[in-house]
Amino acid sequence: MINKRLLIKNLLAHNDENSFYDKKRKVDISQKEGKAKFLKHICALSNSNPKNNSYIVIGVEDSDNAIIGVDFFDDSKIQNLINAYLTNPPIVQYENIPFPHLPDDKVVGLVTIRPNDKITSLRKNIWKYYGGSVFFRDGSMSMPKVFDIEIKDVNSKLVEAIESHAQNNIEHTLDGVFDFMTKRKDFNPQYKVFKEYFVVCWSGQKKVVKNEIFFSRVDIKLINEEVRLFYSTLDEVSIEYTESSFKIVEYVSLGLQNSYKYYPLEETIISFENNANYSINTQLLFQPPQYDKKVLHHIYNTNNKILEKLKKGLLLNKNEEEDLLNLPATYLICYLNLFHEAIDKLDEAKPFLKAHKSNVYSLYKDTMRILRKVKYS
Repeated sequence: MINKRLLIKNLLAHNDENSFYDKKRKVDISQKEGKAKFLKHICALSNSNPKNNSYIVIGVEDSDNAIIGVDFFDDSKIQNLINAYLTNPPIVQYENIPFPHLPDDKVVGLVTIRPNDKITSLRKNIWKYYGGSVFFRDGSMSMPKVFDIEIKDVNSKLVEAIESHAQNNIEHTLDGVFDFMTKRKDFNPQYKVFKEYFVVCWSGQKKVVKNEIFFSRVDIKLINEEVRLFYSTLDEVSIEYTESSFKIVEYVSLGLQNSYKYYPLEETIISFENNANYSINTQLLFQPPQYDKKVLHHIYNTNNKILEKLKKGLLLNKNEEEDLLNLPATYLICYLNLFHEAIDKLDEAKPFLKAHKSNVYSLYKDTMRILRKVKYS
């Protein structure tokens, strides 16, 4: 089994970006331009490596390979995006890899592209790229090309060597468990071994609501691969496990006018097999709350007035400051109740929420994560 942290180190140490490996400071697939560029790189790496895996490492400075990290990204539906825009899509996996020197809310993103031995192309237009375009890697660049010859397999042995040097061992596993138990000692850390091989560590603050047990400030990690499976400082999570599976149900708190309720968002089940393999299956559970349209019109207009004041640099009064903290979630509720323009308003608000002194930008990011899961499902 590959230790993904070692794999990233080996990729960074190997050499600069090439035809099987790319690195990015960050990616933003919430915007059309960022989505298009991400798809272009996936297409190019898949086409340039018909026989071996290729990788994108996210959260690394281009100039000196400094690992700066990015926000935890738990979009389990990223394959849906790939399938929607690419013909002959490769299998793409996004994983969050923690590094000891990074703060808790930062990880390195690792995108693994598993080829299908077919030519991958854009299925339809996106941004400035036309449907039918085919991309390949030219050194460190993803370039459109006309292909009329068989693709040569030049990277398989090199990638195999890099992956073999990233294999996990008992020392790495034990170090990972001890490190997690020490680092999370204030949040009731636990571990369990599945099928005599897989080690899952998790921690969280326990709370009981109407006889149901939830956890907040949850951190869940598959030690064997050094992959962070879940991390949140905001959400409520229920955890169940058997001898062969580990189930996470994520809940979100949504509501209006100080009346909130927990709604199940997504269920993730990790199933462990006897042959040292495992699978992760996710299912969206979310059913958006429905509200009276007159009430929503009032809240929507209030949000718009606050946004206009932020744009003009005007100070908010006390009530508006309180409403500002609810602005991302209430715009989301409006959108889910068919106020289609609310999503555009939320996008407009992003730079102003990011610049605000409160923690509203964290709430915005959490809202966008919920929206992303719902849209791609």
